[in-house]
Amino acid sequence: MLNTGDILETIKMIQEENLDIRTTTMGISLLDCIDSDADRACDKIYEKMMRKAENLVKTGEDIEKEYGIPIINKRISVTPIAIVSAASGKPVKYAKTLQRVAEGTGVNYIGGYSALVHKGFSAGDKELIESIPEALAETTNVCSSVNVGSTKAGINMDAVAMMGKIIRKAAEKTKDDHCFGAAKIVVFCNAPEDNPFMAGAFHGVGEYDCEINVGVSGPGVVRAALEKHPDANISEIADVIKKTAFKITRMGQLVGTEASRRLGVPFGIVDLSLAPTPAVGDSVAHILEEIGLESCGAHGTTACLALLNDAVKKGGVMASSHVGGLSGAFIPVSEDAGMIDAANRGSLTLEKLEAMTAVCSVGLDMIVVPGDTSADTLSAIIADEAAIGMVNSKTTAVRVIPAIGMKEGETLEFGGLFGSGPVMPVSHFSSSKFISRGGRIPAPLQSLKN
Repeated sequence: MLNTGDILETIKMIQEENLDIRTTTMGISLLDCIDSDADRACDKIYEKMMRKAENLVKTGEDIEKEYGIPIINKRISVTPIAIVSAASGKPVKYAKTLQRVAEGTGVNYIGGYSALVHKGFSAGDKELIESIPEALAETTNVCSSVNVGSTKAGINMDAVAMMGKIIRKAAEKTKDDHCFGAAKIVVFCNAPEDNPFMAGAFHGVGEYDCEINVGVSGPGVVRAALEKHPDANISEIADVIKKTAFKITRMGQLVGTEASRRLGVPFGIVDLSLAPTPAVGDSVAHILEEIGLESCGAHGTTACLALLNDAVKKGGVMASSHVGGLSGAFIPVSEDAGMIDAANRGSLTLEKLEAMTAVCSVGLDMIVVPGDTSADTLSAIIADEAAIGMVNSKTTAVRVIPAIGMKEGETLEFGGLFGSGPVMPVSHFSSSKFISRGGRIPAPLQSLKN
């Protein structure tokens, strides 16, 4: 029987506490579009993607209207383009084809202008990576990711060195557009193949030919639930978060199942992440402060985040048979009103954020750094984050934006879901010799699990 109380509670979550489905992402394999002629390959890609995704946006909008559940983004992820373009070269031509698909289908973003180089470079990888700044500057809705490390393979330090340069070039090429090119690049360690969130989404080679993945979000709901228990102990806090995450994930399961049925493609996973926005009351930082911190970044922040991340996963996995992607709590500075405030008041630093990434979903996300930050320093930040992921057998990532022409203390305004990023200080000591050595950091001992 329908429980009226549960229905009313969900309506309140949507209306007052910013509960939403952050994205429905259609994953599309392009392996059958590979051709030695780039024009023929791009024609096949355009035809297949338009055919598969022609009703994606409309289906999302119909589900929104019928169920009253906001679906903020409709997106597509594709097979890493480095694999697809290896036979023909000319990867920028593929990026422009993806842009045409985005315009033709009306989706918000397409992810998958990507390369997987955690152990080394294969055909097409270097060409694609070197083309990223141009591709992102000449497209609006295309996102890029590069996987530079894994627990099984170690860290490809040649790729890490390349990515510092690529991020700087992407920022410079889009300096008149808030350096937004760099905001569409994610550098991963242990990248998941079914992640629905941008900018890091790509469609893994082990996935269905076409599928629907759903990303849920509800930090405002979790904070509101905790607000009702001001005197609860830590065990009780964990229980409240688990129960709330269960309800949030059930909504994601409903939307994913319904979208799968209507589009006639398999349902992949629910990514049960708490993805914040700059909206008031939709902040992961505010959850941590509700638990008992004066400001996010204070001593105890990492412990609170570990509690939150674990409880979200435990509650979510009971609500869906297929949980995947990143799943947990995101800490993107520019996209989280509480994180922005904490950075501005000086309680949240780059070093503290790095410590927090050891226990949360992703990593250093939407971090704005001074415009004169060197490529080697950017590479060293990537290397540190990749090492945390490699050693802890978890996904970590870096999305860092050098704010060209700006200094520490200024603010880079993105607008919309991307918010605004306070320019955060970085170490002035050089890592250049370390980065210039190249080679590969060997896989850790825990990689030998067979």
